[in-house]
Amino acid sequence: MSIEFGVHDKMEIEYSGHRSAFLCAEYIFYLLVAVDACIILLSCLANEVGYHLLIGGHVPEILQLLAVGSLASFIYMLRMNGNGYYALQEGAKPRLEVREILVCWFTTGLLLALIAFLLKISETYSRGGFVVFYLVTPVALLIARKTVKIVLATAVARGAIGGRDTVLIGDVNEMAMLKRDDLLALSGAPEVNRFALSRDGDEASRSSKDIQIVGAAINFVRRQDCRQILIALPWRDVGRIELVKNQIKTIPVAARLLPDMSVRGLSDFAWRVPSIELQRAPLSETQRLVKRIMDVVLASFALVFFLPIIVLTAVAIKLDSPGPAIFRQVRKGFNGKRFAILKFRTMTVQEDGANVVQATRDDSRVTTIGRLLRESSIDELPQLWNVLKGDMSLIGPRPHALVHDDYFETVLRDYAFRHHVKPGITGWAQCNGARGPTPTIEHVAKRVKLDLWYINNWSLWLDVLILIKTAFVVLQRRNAC
Repeated sequence: MSIEFGVHDKMEIEYSGHRSAFLCAEYIFYLLVAVDACIILLSCLANEVGYHLLIGGHVPEILQLLAVGSLASFIYMLRMNGNGYYALQEGAKPRLEVREILVCWFTTGLLLALIAFLLKISETYSRGGFVVFYLVTPVALLIARKTVKIVLATAVARGAIGGRDTVLIGDVNEMAMLKRDDLLALSGAPEVNRFALSRDGDEASRSSKDIQIVGAAINFVRRQDCRQILIALPWRDVGRIELVKNQIKTIPVAARLLPDMSVRGLSDFAWRVPSIELQRAPLSETQRLVKRIMDVVLASFALVFFLPIIVLTAVAIKLDSPGPAIFRQVRKGFNGKRFAILKFRTMTVQEDGANVVQATRDDSRVTTIGRLLRESSIDELPQLWNVLKGDMSLIGPRPHALVHDDYFETVLRDYAFRHHVKPGITGWAQCNGARGPTPTIEHVAKRVKLDLWYINNWSLWLDVLILIKTAFVVLQRRNAC
């Protein structure tokens, strides 16, 4: 399906059922890696065994050959991945990377020889077999790469790969000049979902209509779970580029500015002209899966471990003051999706919606048992259920009340980027002193800065470090109110 928005006096929508992509472009990475790994491993086994059978020598142990092949694969793939070799866009380009493959493979062979020399294990392997392996493998890698390129180009052209992941936003004339081959090389998809910006001559009216169109594109990205936005605008139109960039920062997808007509005209091959990364996707699907597994395992264990405390706390709240034990409040999660956060009730009021007043130190609305729960952070334990449901993560930016969220987005330019990952029970900001109330914009800005650092530097080990640091922060009861 292709959707095109064009604005003159009204918004027009066109549908065309062109393709139905069934394979996410991200999985192409694993396919390309697997192909190279298999080629190198099989080449190592076949050449070494074949060489010894030919000369009538003793065939080495298979495990030894697999060790050499695995090490060679690892070194080769590590170097090639650094050059973006395994991205769909590179795989779909018509040019065969002969020079890059040969240089990378021959330096890999030299590193293998150096490692064998330093570890004094070179006598274990036949020099003749290694030379054959060294010379035959790059030929096999080149043939495999060319075959993969043909298969990928065919699959992408049929709409089996990549198309549903991409949205194109831009000027009507710029998008009209982007042919199927250009899109295939620049985005890995021959056809994308297009949203054409306004052609209104009045700048103020055009900006207003552009915001509506980009908003429609954002809604489409959220509904279809797209992974990439391409922007096709004249590079001299800085104001319009900035407008689109500011609008799309609310969604956690990669965004790239494509070379315009004048820039592409400098080269005979559009696919040789680089695009500009305006926004990076926070976490890949694999990273999100790893983080989700960690959340489910640890949250399940924590719920079982803290179950006696949870039950006793609920009873204590009911005895201390009238009202429910659990307090629910709507907040924004990943990609701006709203959910009901769960907390133990610690106040005499249950504010939600347009009027939410933050708690302060010595706040009279906080109950007797509530003050103890806040100081010990026990009031956050029900959010383990939010984690198991998938609304939250153990680690991530702390979600704020909707009314505060909406206000902070208007006064802090980068605030919306916090929604690029799931909100967390704790986070990098909380274990670095930014915990508790946010009485001024400066407090919020500090928290946002720390949250964005976490998003841009996420790793599994960073999450583990945050959990450990959070334990010490809770024990010290810093900034709690």
